[in-house]
Amino acid sequence: MSIRVLLADDQALVRGGLRKIVDTEPDMQVVAEAADGLAAVDAAARSKPDVAVVDIRMPRLDGIEATRRILAAAYGAELRVLILTTFGLDEYVYESLRAGASGFMLKDSPPEQLVEGIRLIADGGGLIDPAVTRSVIEEFARRSPSPPPSAAGDADPDLTGREREVLELLTRGRSNAEIAADLVLTEATVKTHVAHVLMKLGVRDRVQAVIWAYEAGLVTPGGAP
Repeated sequence: MSIRVLLADDQALVRGGLRKIVDTEPDMQVVAEAADGLAAVDAAARSKPDVAVVDIRMPRLDGIEATRRILAAAYGAELRVLILTTFGLDEYVYESLRAGASGFMLKDSPPEQLVEGIRLIADGGGLIDPAVTRSVIEEFARRSPSPPPSAAGDADPDLTGREREVLELLTRGRSNAEIAADLVLTEATVKTHVAHVLMKLGVRDRVQAVIWAYEAGLVTPGGAP
């Protein structure tokens, strides 16, 4: 089945370039476009994409609020949002992740990274551009001490020792393969542990788990190597 993609950006040339990249992939198709945040929310309701690629800065409604409204809808549990930003340390990136986005990428990322990012998010993964992964999370964890909605009333989830180790490695941006090597486990076992962590934290993907860990104090900014 093709991955259904919504493109939301106020610049027609950018949308055109993104459409060309996405539509050349055999397993993807652009099902809708939007030139502002309100139009993106409406387009998501009509076209029900699997992944919405959303510019963080748009007229009428910015990418953060658009993400929040899209995911608050009844179908939001299955739709995932990939935020695009011009600057790696954009002050709105962290809030977009707290709003429920499954990740963000820089607009100047290579086309192959964009399509792989869409595939990853469509498959239930999370993505933060590798150029700014930890610096962004740590910077905005310092600025946002309040617990995320998913952690409210559950500051001490019943994670096993191994699950806590996996969560700590997730905060360092480790892939499943790297976690498996670090902990001397199989990738299949790591995937199982990650799934259990997400379920116990009540979050939808790895990015949200990392944010939860910082905000709940399980990991402190600058504390992990």
